[in-house]
Amino acid sequence: MKTMKKSLCLIVLYSVCILSKKFNNEEKPAWAKKDIRDFTDADMERLLDQWEEDEEPLPEDELPEHLRKPPSIDMTKLDMSNPETVLQQTKKGQTLMMFVTVANKPQRARTEELTKIWQTGLWSNHIQAERYLIDDDRAIFMFKDGSQAWTAKEYLIEQNELKNVQLESQTYDGKFPDVKNTAVRDEL
Repeated sequence: MKTMKKSLCLIVLYSVCILSKKFNNEEKPAWAKKDIRDFTDADMERLLDQWEEDEEPLPEDELPEHLRKPPSIDMTKLDMSNPETVLQQTKKGQTLMMFVTVANKPQRARTEELTKIWQTGLWSNHIQAERYLIDDDRAIFMFKDGSQAWTAKEYLIEQNELKNVQLESQTYDGKFPDVKNTAVRDEL
């Protein structure tokens, strides 16, 4: 019984060695004959495609945003008289950026603190926004789901010391730009 298992293993091993074929240099494509250090970006892309050709495709939610199918929109249910609603529905599931300007030319530390408070308020309302300071009085709020940006805009224009919000080439002024927020302290 043991010798039969050994001989079966040897036969399988021998057949694998015989059936596995190594390409000769003449049979390889020209780009594959090069030294790996001499590969161009196109060669590397071909190599990646060759490597991934037998892999399973990624699920829809794991694909990069530009490869995902956009959500279907029922145009009959949209109110075409309200362009903001149309934009909100068309940006669902897409990344969107909003520019926020703080009023009264604050120092960078105050802008940091105010935008952090606003970001926390958004997160408390289940609106996921990443915040990036780009100037002493400006920040970018980035939304993974662009449809949330309009709800965030409504929240932000109600905040003290907000000068304006820019969303999809539209500028919305804050309602209380001159009201100093006493809860936030000025730092040096």
